[in-house]
Amino acid sequence: MNRIDRTFEALRAANTAALIPFLTAGDPDVPTTLELMRVAVDSGADLIELGVPFSDPSADGPVLQRSLEIGLRAGASLGRVLELVATFRRESDVPVILYGYYNPILHYGPERFAADAHGAGVDGLLVVDLPPEEARELLVPARAQEVHIIFLLAPTSGPGRVRAVLRHAAGFVYYVSVTGVTGVRPMLAEAVEPAIARLREATGLPIGVGFGISTPAQAAAVARFADAAVVGSAIMRIVDAHRGAPDLLSEVGAFLRSLKAAMRAARSG
Repeated sequence: MNRIDRTFEALRAANTAALIPFLTAGDPDVPTTLELMRVAVDSGADLIELGVPFSDPSADGPVLQRSLEIGLRAGASLGRVLELVATFRRESDVPVILYGYYNPILHYGPERFAADAHGAGVDGLLVVDLPPEEARELLVPARAQEVHIIFLLAPTSGPGRVRAVLRHAAGFVYYVSVTGVTGVRPMLAEAVEPAIARLREATGLPIGVGFGISTPAQAAAVARFADAAVVGSAIMRIVDAHRGAPDLLSEVGAFLRSLKAAMRAARSG
């Protein structure tokens, strides 16, 4: 069983929602990303979403765009990101999902990439610009390697789109809580909860919510009705504010612990 499946199974048994922090590989540099991944695990992360730097991140807002540019300048190529995951995997069983765009994977070679991702210890792929209808050349080798491809649904996804995504979904379904790019608009729980309830009628897969969660209160609200909260821009804002400072790791760790504590309280209350 894939580590993502095992993790959600354990969380469901414990009546806890997953905290999934997003970190950009290479921001501020690759060795520090590894340190941030360790801090994330120590601070309550259940899964880690690791952003692969890309020059044209069309789904991402200004915070992640800047972060991905820094990652590119730091040399966080797709191959180097896989090396980073392999190093992390030698010391942790926490699932890792690579987030990014298809062009680097196409250049790397989908079949070779799926094999190398599995070998490095990658558990899932979230390729923002790869719709399920066009994903076969990556889906087939990824499935052969037991690496899940996680697809996005949004408030604008109609019934046909939902069916197409669920036909190919594995691991969990990622629901984009706001229209637009990452980190710009806040998530409104009262608007998202009915959509998650409708999705639950269509799939038994766990459902994660992302794009727009930046506070412990918002993470707690999501934890009441979803299986995971994905937090990205708020974390990389802290990285941006403390880049090069001695308190970078402690500031990120404190924020993650506040998110996790709020999510636990939401379920226990």
